[in-house]
Amino acid sequence: MEERSQFLCGVVEGFYGRPWSMDQRKVLFQWMQCWGLNTYLYGPKDDLKHRLLWREVYSPDEEGQLRTLIVEAQSRGLTFVYALSPGQDIVFSSPCDLTLLKRKLRQVSDLGCQAFAILFDDIDHSMCQADSEAFSSFAHAQVTVANEIYRFLGEPPVFLFCPTEYCGSLCSPSVSKSPYLQTLGEDLLSNISVIWTGSKVISRKLSVDCLAEVESVLQRPPLIWDNLHANDYDSRRLFLGPFKGREPQLHNHLRGLLLNPNCEFEANYIPLHTLGTWYRAGKEERKDEECEYCADRALSAALHDWMDELNQPLQPGRQSRHAEQRSSAPSSRSDCLPPVRGSSVLAKPLPVFPLNPSSPPSSPAKDPTKEEMDRQEGGKKRSTQPNQPSPQAPGSKPGAPSGGGPRQKAQGRGLSGGKGLLSESQVRLLIGLHYLPHEHGPSAQKLLQDLTWLKSHCHLVSANGKKAPPQKVEEWRGRASTFLSLCEDIAELHCSVVGGANRAVLYDLYPYVWDLRNTALVAKAFICWLDGRVLSDSSNLGSWRNCFHWCGTTTGADLLGVESEPWVFKGGVSGEVQMLLPIGSSNELFTHPPPLFPTSRLYNVRPYHSKDKVDLYRMVRQLHLRTQGGQESDAGHPDVIGDRCLGACLALCPEYSFILEDELGVCGCVLGIIDVRSFIKRCQATWMPAMRDKYPPRGGITHPNTQDLLQLMEEDQGEYPDSLLYHFPSQLRLDALPQLVDVSVGRTLLTALLTALKANGSQGVFCEVQPTDRQRMEFLTKMGFLEILRGEARSREGVVLGRLL
Repeated sequence: MEERSQFLCGVVEGFYGRPWSMDQRKVLFQWMQCWGLNTYLYGPKDDLKHRLLWREVYSPDEEGQLRTLIVEAQSRGLTFVYALSPGQDIVFSSPCDLTLLKRKLRQVSDLGCQAFAILFDDIDHSMCQADSEAFSSFAHAQVTVANEIYRFLGEPPVFLFCPTEYCGSLCSPSVSKSPYLQTLGEDLLSNISVIWTGSKVISRKLSVDCLAEVESVLQRPPLIWDNLHANDYDSRRLFLGPFKGREPQLHNHLRGLLLNPNCEFEANYIPLHTLGTWYRAGKEERKDEECEYCADRALSAALHDWMDELNQPLQPGRQSRHAEQRSSAPSSRSDCLPPVRGSSVLAKPLPVFPLNPSSPPSSPAKDPTKEEMDRQEGGKKRSTQPNQPSPQAPGSKPGAPSGGGPRQKAQGRGLSGGKGLLSESQVRLLIGLHYLPHEHGPSAQKLLQDLTWLKSHCHLVSANGKKAPPQKVEEWRGRASTFLSLCEDIAELHCSVVGGANRAVLYDLYPYVWDLRNTALVAKAFICWLDGRVLSDSSNLGSWRNCFHWCGTTTGADLLGVESEPWVFKGGVSGEVQMLLPIGSSNELFTHPPPLFPTSRLYNVRPYHSKDKVDLYRMVRQLHLRTQGGQESDAGHPDVIGDRCLGACLALCPEYSFILEDELGVCGCVLGIIDVRSFIKRCQATWMPAMRDKYPPRGGITHPNTQDLLQLMEEDQGEYPDSLLYHFPSQLRLDALPQLVDVSVGRTLLTALLTALKANGSQGVFCEVQPTDRQRMEFLTKMGFLEILRGEARSREGVVLGRLL
């Protein structure tokens, strides 16, 4: 029979997480037909009736959906394989369980399915007492059930068996000496194909030599369940790179290869496109035709097709007529355009996006929140021009990276709801940053290499170190400039994805692009801060600069010295950038759910420059007037509020202040004090006398509001208990922290400050807030701050929250 000899190549929907929708699967079948793939295995782990409730039959409605899916697959020339996972609680010796298993598979068979799989992966090896008495081994129990089911179904041409020892690392004591695999090879009926993932659950490479051993033990060629692009083990990783590391010659030594891809459906275009190219190369090689698979060439071809897909606006119920009219015969390179799909094809919908893109979402661009409207008031009055060179930072040297601002080409970009086009360079950047589990793409390699080098050589630009040769300093600043530019590209990529035409792609890619954008903002701000601000030998406990030293093409897991599974090191590129920062081990600062209202506004975080003072003073003055409901004249001197909220920190420790800006200019700031004891003494010695001189009584009468604020300034410099400052010597102030639609931007701003404090030796930081300010207390709590003191720190009531660094 032809199906028994056909090489099965296609997709297995076998991941943990939300299964794909029925519409998504239909689109998948269109892709597979176009690219020459031939097999789809249905086995999502979170489908209750596939795994947890495997004994239950499908309802009439579920039957109808499954029948439609089977017919759709078969109409496109695909083999539909239905998989069942009874291994978690099946009693192998129970006639009742065996009857229920047959009933379930007979129901699916009656719907038109002709290919099946029984899966015993990811289960406990132990057997219940009844099974221990009935079977000589766990393998014997599984083989007995599989053989009986295979015969019951009429010995279908495609019947797959997934063993519990499904890769080399799970075999005991080894592949060749595993009693479990030996039993399968000897007792499993010869036409039942055995699933295998390679040497690991997620194998870096598959070669003929590495599969020869398992083929010998199983006494049949295995079928590869390929987890190369699976991402269900790490919520921060996505794999957009090409199918790679599998020799085309494998065709002659395998029953087939099925790719278990990303949970996010739209992320699988390039993986599946390049899988089709690999499969066709292997078929043509069998015919002695000259065709060698090259992952880079396959990626370029897939990228060309995906560009059309990415920039297609989606409308409900729309289908591509071209996709329906295409010939099912694949070309040597996929020249067919992907189908245009209805917007119901969504794996992880976010409620703020409309199903009909012709009606824009309710977003701050169209229907701004009160906070956003308030913050935008007077936006045109901001004097900082983000495209002019930033002024020199206090203590920094000429030529130092300034952090700049949002680029000229990003000016005028609105919030979400716009429809822009992703450029090819942006898509290549996207793929390079989310490449493969064991390998970074070029852009990610460059990002990590530069950050590692800049971190290791920051002594060249330290504030108190030995003066370095000018050429070395210029080299550091040149590499810093390159690094900052790449971080800016990542920020603009985030804006383009949010504002893109293809909303289905946005739904699936947004959490990952957003996460990396935030991490890059912190890293960019930190590199800007290092020049002229970092202290040499800042901590007695050792330097953060010596904690991690990886770079190049390897990933974090490779540092362990063995070929580890990718889940050993979490976070991908975002995680590795995070771990190269002084506070990289504090995951709560970097991992948050994405906002419900994605915004394409371009933000930048950078160190404070003296020229920012005018904008910051204006901003806090407007905030004070709004909260107090007062008029301009109520505040007295125009600087008094800024002096009280910001002035001391900006004057005495400006190196620990960070600015947030968008396309309109400065829109927020966080202030830090690295040594509170020293700061208070300096305030009493220099700052408060300067304030009393600046606001003298005129004729013995001072404006009442000004007098009140001067009194508050005095209280602000009050003492804190030694017990607090011993563990938390540093302080942060959030008086100019803006309220934004994307709260993560505020978290990023604060994280940049904590990174700088940690780099210069601080072991803990605290913040004083009013107990009625629930929003700020919640913000700090989510950043890992805990309540330390209440009502004891100052003469007035207040809550002190602190966290160790």
